[in-house]
Amino acid sequence: MTKVLIVFSICICCLCGCAERKNEVVIYTSLDQIFSEPILKDFERETGIKVKAVYDVEAAKTTGLVNRLIAEKNNPRCDVFWNSEIGRTIILKNKGILKRYDSPSAKEIPEQFKDKDRYWCGYAARARVLVYNKGLVNETDLPRSIFELTDPKWKGQVALANPLFGTTSVHSAALFVSLGDQKAIEFFKALKDNDVRIVDGNSTSRDRVVAGLLKIGFTDTDDVNVALEEGKNVGMIFPDKEGIGTLLIPNTIALIKNDPNAANGKRLIDYLLSKDTEEKLAFSGSLQIPVRADVNRPEHAPGLDDLKWMEVDYEEVSKKMESSGRTLQKILLQ
Repeated sequence: MTKVLIVFSICICCLCGCAERKNEVVIYTSLDQIFSEPILKDFERETGIKVKAVYDVEAAKTTGLVNRLIAEKNNPRCDVFWNSEIGRTIILKNKGILKRYDSPSAKEIPEQFKDKDRYWCGYAARARVLVYNKGLVNETDLPRSIFELTDPKWKGQVALANPLFGTTSVHSAALFVSLGDQKAIEFFKALKDNDVRIVDGNSTSRDRVVAGLLKIGFTDTDDVNVALEEGKNVGMIFPDKEGIGTLLIPNTIALIKNDPNAANGKRLIDYLLSKDTEEKLAFSGSLQIPVRADVNRPEHAPGLDDLKWMEVDYEEVSKKMESSGRTLQKILLQ
């Protein structure tokens, strides 16, 4: 009798567990929690599906979650990966961790932001920009290019996030692809010789500039926009509009192979890739740049046709990230 009760209890627990799992979805996301959580809460309210989210920390942006997904490859616990950049999403695809899914919500997203085999899709982009302190830098002295920051007048006054993580690692790899290894190495060595200050993350780069500790910093549009909305005395530069162009980095969404909640994972992806979600992100503090021309955006947010963007092959950038990271560790971090 006891054995029957035990077996019966186990079966009930299993059934309850299955029912619970059917009404949930697990997402790992490196987009700042302050921006991603409201979107996920909206999905919960509209669908009744419980979202279990795991967020990344600023200093290890994306890298921590990517390593976790790699470690969980044979026993995945996540359904959807929402990456705030693109390079490491492609790395996950090449490691066999992602699953094909061609979301109907992505129908009007330009092909340049989609994986040709539909393992991932990009949307809601950010730009790599410069933030400067208006109290310390005259308008007439503003650099128009990142390459001007090797000038001695900027010595010890420029912040750069650790190039092994987040969008800084993508930007660095893109420069290696665009310029070629030799010219990229020369540029980063010149930054090092000019006493560039390596900081924990893009928000730290911004904060050092906001505080007047440094004059200028590499960062992303969302980080600068937060400071502007708070009334900080800073400005934003979209660099290299007359040169190689400003780098655009989309968020990416992907389904995890052998995910526990495949149906709900697809529903969440459809929701995140929708025009409504992209519009919400554009009007949020993160100021994400829509990749679809017919998605509304704030007047001060640039569109795809408003600036010269760096021409990059995201696949090639992803391939270059490991080697460029090793090189920059020797140049900037030792």
